[in-house]
Amino acid sequence: MTDLGVDAWMNTVMSALGFIACAVFVTLYHLRAPWWRSSVGRNQMAFVAAIGLLLLYTVLVTVLQGSDCALIVLRSIRTVAVAAVVVLVVQRTRLLLKVQRESRNRTGV
Repeated sequence: MTDLGVDAWMNTVMSALGFIACAVFVTLYHLRAPWWRSSVGRNQMAFVAAIGLLLLYTVLVTVLQGSDCALIVLRSIRTVAVAAVVVLVVQRTRLLLKVQRESRNRTGV
């Protein structure tokens, strides 16, 4: 890990900061909002958690680059996290279209 260049260090540091930001959001959102009551809230929570997992992956893969076993596990976790992001973006798109349809069908406001 000591042979990392400035770019790799910056990537790792920014990924760590991003993970911390995601963790703070998820914690505060969980404690302060009833996110589980709406599909938008559930999507928001899951999306930020998935992004946080991808950022954590970046940090861990840099720190554990000498361990082949750990890298195999981390790559599997990354694949699941990327799949979650894809599913959540599709779900978010459906939610957006639903809200737009509902607001277009309103009358007299």
